Amino acid sequence: MKIVYHIGAHCTDEDQLVKSLLKNTQIFADEGVAVPGPSTYRKLFADVSVKLGDKKASLETQDILLEKILDGTDPDRLVLSFENFISGPRRALEDGLLYAVAGEKTRTLHNIFPDHEVEFFMGVRDPATFVPAFLTRYTDLNATQIMSKLNLHGLVWSDVVKDIRETNPECPMTIWCNEDTPLIWPEIMHEITGIDMRVLFKGGLDIISQIMEREGMKRLRAYMSENQPVNEIQRRRILAAFLDKYAIEDAVEDTIDLPGWTDEIVETLSTSYEDDMLELARIPGVTMISA
Repeated sequence: MKIVYHIGAHCTDEDQLVKSLLKNTQIFADEGVAVPGPSTYRKLFADVSVKLGDKKASLETQDILLEKILDGTDPDRLVLSFENFISGPRRALEDGLLYAVAGEKTRTLHNIFPDHEVEFFMGVRDPATFVPAFLTRYTDLNATQIMSKLNLHGLVWSDVVKDIRETNPECPMTIWCNEDTPLIWPEIMHEITGIDMRVLFKGGLDIISQIMEREGMKRLRAYMSENQPVNEIQRRRILAAFLDKYAIEDAVEDTIDLPGWTDEIVETLSTSYEDDMLELARIPGVTMISA
């Protein structure tokens, strides 16, 4: 069986990937793919990870886990999603870096199913907006302390991915930028399930609907029902055209308000992020979904 882990990051899709995928359970059943509800495995995996430590699960343990998660079904592919897979919020910016324990945590995930093929999927986000969104969401964390330790030169996603790949060289990774998700959401859904793009899914417009005016969505759905895109490039062009005309301004522009963060710092982080994505795409074993 192929085990696919969607490992975050925090403040990217906010569990929307699971919600969108779960609209297609019958298709997945027909295609040999399982996307169980998160409540069936998230606490279970946390408990198992603690018990395993750095050891590999026995074949018996793996079978017991799969039995609990799959409830008697036997798919070819199992998709599991949790933004805390590679770190809880308290360790996401530990030592001023992005996900310093990513390699260690993903190795544990791999060790839970060492006798199966394992893949990792992850969305990343411009650090200039990731950090403010993160601190706004997790208000129980000490923002002042986190900011004081933040290493602006250490907010590098390619370092996170290299750490994961070096620790799990046999596990391929697929990465995308959160900023691109309105245009590439259907492709992400198909890639993570391993199902051909020609099989139509429900939920492909879930992300773009969050940032587009209602009238725009109504017109977009009507247009696409009469003019089915012949390929992915055409579909993205249609979405981009409607988004350009009907985007909700407040929804597509992030307000960055952090003490000490000047426009220059924000611009520097965003420019570095663009360069970092080029570096990330060159990492062996990594597939980049881009718009």
